[in-house]
Amino acid sequence: MDTSDPNITFDDSGVCEYCRNFDEQIQPSWDTGKKGAAELDRLAAEIRKAGAGKEFDCIIGLSGGLDSSYATYIAKERMGLRPLLVHVDAGWNTDQAVGNIEKLVDGLGLQLFTEVINWQEMKDLQTAFLRSQIADQDIPQDVAFFSGLYKFARKHRIKYVLTGANYSTECCREPEEWGAYPGIDKRLINAIHHRFGKRELKTFPIVDILVYKIWYQQVMGMKIVRPLNLVPYIKAEAEAELAKLFGWQRFQHKHHESRFTRFYEDYWMPRKFGFEKRRAHFSSLIMTGQLSRDAALDRISRPEMDSHFITQEFEFVANKLDMTVDELQTIFEGENKTFHDYPNKRWAIGIGARIMRALGMEKRLFR
Repeated sequence: MDTSDPNITFDDSGVCEYCRNFDEQIQPSWDTGKKGAAELDRLAAEIRKAGAGKEFDCIIGLSGGLDSSYATYIAKERMGLRPLLVHVDAGWNTDQAVGNIEKLVDGLGLQLFTEVINWQEMKDLQTAFLRSQIADQDIPQDVAFFSGLYKFARKHRIKYVLTGANYSTECCREPEEWGAYPGIDKRLINAIHHRFGKRELKTFPIVDILVYKIWYQQVMGMKIVRPLNLVPYIKAEAEAELAKLFGWQRFQHKHHESRFTRFYEDYWMPRKFGFEKRRAHFSSLIMTGQLSRDAALDRISRPEMDSHFITQEFEFVANKLDMTVDELQTIFEGENKTFHDYPNKRWAIGIGARIMRALGMEKRLFR
C-alpha cells in the first residue's frame, strides 16, 4: 500500500495502519488450528440441526472464483452440509467461471439455481454508473450478486448463508476512495440511476445495507457464516486442491471471474483514477505470508493485461453496453467524481461500521 490511499499513515518505522491492524486486531483472534476446527464443527452441527427435514440446510452464492468455490467445497466435504448453490448471472461471466461452476456442481453432487438478472436493466444501471464518473463502478454487479442471493434466501426461508469472505486473501480492505463503497446504499444507487438512467428498474434486486443488516439479520434471524476463516486457507494450495479434485481452473488474478470486473480493476481504475486494487489484494497475501513484498512490487510494476487484449476488452465492454468505442472513451476521459457528488447515506453506514468494529464484529480496517 502507498499514498495512492490518500488517508494512509505510517509510523516511525514505516509501518502502515493496515499492517498494525492485522497484527493487533485480526491475527490475535484468527485461529485455523484446533480452536478454528472446533468452531467449524460446532457451526456445522448447528446448521445441520436447523436444517433437519429440509431439502437444504444453507445457501452459498457461487461465482466460480476461488473464494466461493473453496467455501462450497469446505461446506460439503468438511462440514457435511447440504447447501443450495445460487449463481447470480449479471451478464459478465467468463467462460472459465461458468466451467468452474459446472465442475463443482457435478463433482460435489450439489444443486444449482441460477438467477439471471434482466440484462436491459443491468445494462442501464451500469451505463448510468459509468456516466456518473465515480470510482465505484462495480456497485451494480455487487448489488445484483448480494441482493439476489439475500432475497432468494429470505424467500425460501433458508437461514444460513455461507460466504467465501475471508482474512487470508482479503484482510487488507481497499479504501473507499478506490471504489470500495462500504455496502449497498439504495439512496446512492437510485440517485445515480435517476440522473443518468433511461429505463425503470422493475425487477433489478436491491437490498439496502440497513435492511440487510437490521431486518434480515436482526429481525428475521439470517446468519452469515464465513467458514474460510476457520480452516487453513492458502490461495495456491486451495487452487491446486480444487484443480486436482474437480479440474477447476485458476484465474490470473482475483475477481477475474467477471469480465467487467477484470476490465474495471485492471484498466479503468488504474488508468482513469490512478488506483491499483492489486495493491490491497497483494498486501493481504503479504501479511498472511503467502507472497513476498518484492514479488508483489515486481508484479504490480506490470499490467495484468497486454495492450492488445486491453483494446479488445475496451471494444467488447462498449459494444455490450450498446455504446460506441468513442462514447466509452469520452466517459473515460471525463472529469472524475466521487460518491460525495450524489445523494447517499454514507454517514449512516459509517456509524454502523464503527459499531461493528467496537463490538468486534469487523476486524478489518474499514474506511
